[in-house]
Amino acid sequence: QDRARLPPLPRDSRAQSLAAPRGAARARPLRGAMGGVDWETQLRSAEDALKDSKFFDGVQYINACMEAYGKDQGDEEGKIVKDPEAFTAEYSGKLSAEQKESLKRMYEVRGDIITGLGAHRRAAADYAAAQALAGAEAESLAKKQKSAEDAAKGPLKSAEKIPVTVITGFLGSGKTTLLNRILKENHGKRIAVIENEFGEVGIDDALIEAGPMTTEENIVEMNNGCICCTVRGDLIAGLKRMVKNAQKTGKFIDAVIIETTGLADPAPVAQTFFADDFVQQKLALDGILTVVDAKHLIAHLDEEKPEGVENESVEQVAFADRILLNKTDLATEEELAEVERRIRMINQGVEIKRCKYSEVDMDFILGIQAFSLDKILEMDDAFLADDAEHQHDDRVSSVGIHCPGEVDQALLNDWIGWLLKERGVDIFRTKGVLAVQGMPQKFVFQAVHMAFSGAPQKEWAPGEEKVCKLTFIGKNLNREELEGGFKKCLVA
Repeated sequence: QDRARLPPLPRDSRAQSLAAPRGAARARPLRGAMGGVDWETQLRSAEDALKDSKFFDGVQYINACMEAYGKDQGDEEGKIVKDPEAFTAEYSGKLSAEQKESLKRMYEVRGDIITGLGAHRRAAADYAAAQALAGAEAESLAKKQKSAEDAAKGPLKSAEKIPVTVITGFLGSGKTTLLNRILKENHGKRIAVIENEFGEVGIDDALIEAGPMTTEENIVEMNNGCICCTVRGDLIAGLKRMVKNAQKTGKFIDAVIIETTGLADPAPVAQTFFADDFVQQKLALDGILTVVDAKHLIAHLDEEKPEGVENESVEQVAFADRILLNKTDLATEEELAEVERRIRMINQGVEIKRCKYSEVDMDFILGIQAFSLDKILEMDDAFLADDAEHQHDDRVSSVGIHCPGEVDQALLNDWIGWLLKERGVDIFRTKGVLAVQGMPQKFVFQAVHMAFSGAPQKEWAPGEEKVCKLTFIGKNLNREELEGGFKKCLVA
């Protein structure tokens, strides 16, 4: 059976896919007659969302409600949401009994909503603020606070949910190699895979090797778009389809692995597991694994980006629950120590494992219950905001080539050698599956900047059409130069 492919979103809907995944009507602040946010209406909407277990929508309503209420009291810094203890200490003495009751109600509702999303430590702070404002209800709020504090001490209890592992990391760090190691490992788990490529021509589908417990039907590919933005709606659709198919067939899934593109910001991907009600109820993030290239990481961390554009490498390190410091054989001990120092400047407490060829114990990466919404909110208090913006570097693009026929190996070697020498700094990633004249196997090659590797893999099947597929991802790519240069290598 062919691997399932999800079509890209229609072009006119892509711009909305981050804020409003397909089929979901997102919560928006309700404004009063003078244009300001009506906090009382927002509070009622938050309470309704809470009753319906629509926790992500509830967060949008209650945050808008509290921010508007705080501004009415003179809070221009957003302390009411960011620092409940400081806000109540500063403003409670200025509030009437009726105002205190309204504020208590807000904090309790927010605590209940955040509890539903799993941010127990943050919920405890909201319950404490509500308790400080309460009279006769202080005892019940104290119980909620204690329950949240106890829940925050241990790993997330989500036995009824399917654990999801996100593998991220910059282009060429070794993500697909790690994925193949997981799939081939004898762990007895039925694993479903969502694999996302940035390039125009899919290459990774030829590189992924289904293991003994992973069938082709459980591998979903999403090409020519990034799941942190343009095809995020397809990610949600793919997750829903996997779960529903498993329920229908009785072939239940033990885990899901998502391999992002090397240009993905993991924050919007992680937010997906809270933004969609079905996904939030059926799946839970187990951990974000970031694979980093020991030789090239620092250069990518230091890359200057245009104004308003995030550095993906920095975000991938910052959101990591585990980091695989890969390709250690290409760096000296001094270089590795410096890479680890730079990682800890961004993510101080993250566990780092040095490795070569993405070889790592499965206990370090699967079933780790390492993702913490509380930790993310402490780092990025806007993580749950529905209108978060994400912008890729417009200078970075992909060029895909798909040609029938075979290449001359000598001409190919000369051209690739010239290309990587002259353009390698700007070509972040090159990969391809080629038909080479006189070679019975498919030749699979990969390159990261100037570092090139390739080898014959599976043989061409009898009667299979000989085609060459390759993808370049980089900065300021010249499509005409790349296509013209490759076609000169084809056998006439």
